[in-house]
Amino acid sequence: MNKTDLTNAIAAKAGLTKVDAKKALDATIEAITDALKGGEKVALIGFGTFAVSARKERNGINPLTKKAITIAAKKQAKFKAGAELDAAIQ
Repeated sequence: MNKTDLTNAIAAKAGLTKVDAKKALDATIEAITDALKGGEKVALIGFGTFAVSARKERNGINPLTKKAITIAAKKQAKFKAGAELDAAIQ
């Protein structure tokens, strides 16, 4: 399912126009992104939790040249599914 398919599903389930469903989806994604940028955790009860984790700088190997390289530290978005979502997909 891509973003267009998700927008269509939201419109059908919520009784919205596709334009309104797209606005709602875009606003939701933007709100989650803004919260994660600010270092906050976003918990949607029954669905899951979005959080940011920090990865430390580490050593690696370039698979092409087999030389040692340093992989820079970075922040990474994480998602942990909630119990209800886990149960629904089982």
